[in-house]
Amino acid sequence: MEISDLLVLDGVIADLKATSKKQALKDLAGRAATISGLHERAVFDVLMERERLGTTAVGNSIAIPHGKLPTLDRLHGLFARLQTPIDFQAIDERPVDLIFVLLAPETAGADHLKALARISRLLRDKGVCDKLRGTDNAEALYAILTASEEHRAA
Repeated sequence: MEISDLLVLDGVIADLKATSKKQALKDLAGRAATISGLHERAVFDVLMERERLGTTAVGNSIAIPHGKLPTLDRLHGLFARLQTPIDFQAIDERPVDLIFVLLAPETAGADHLKALARISRLLRDKGVCDKLRGTDNAEALYAILTASEEHRAA
């Protein structure tokens, strides 16, 4: 499972201007609706439902909101670099500035978990995160997110 299997350039937001977790998830749900054909409200509801179970902020100013939807036919990813970090109720209490959303079909099972693990491994790399924080260009962000898998394979 590679990031390029999940993410398309239109799924990258270089400078998201959200002031709260709810607003960020709403904006990301809107973009997800555009690239997946889902209803924005369905995406937002599934992401908020997951947040109610516990924060998806994993520390180091990173969040990986995720959810399963019955009408999806494949995994979809979205990435956002926030203009200003926001409170995401992270366990390390640091505000979040990098968000990677993963949406999966209800039947995804192991593929959903493999994708979450892949995203988590990528975003645990401090060098990758430093590069992501250092650019506000969607094409460059996409290249960083997808090129890192080529370097790891080498």
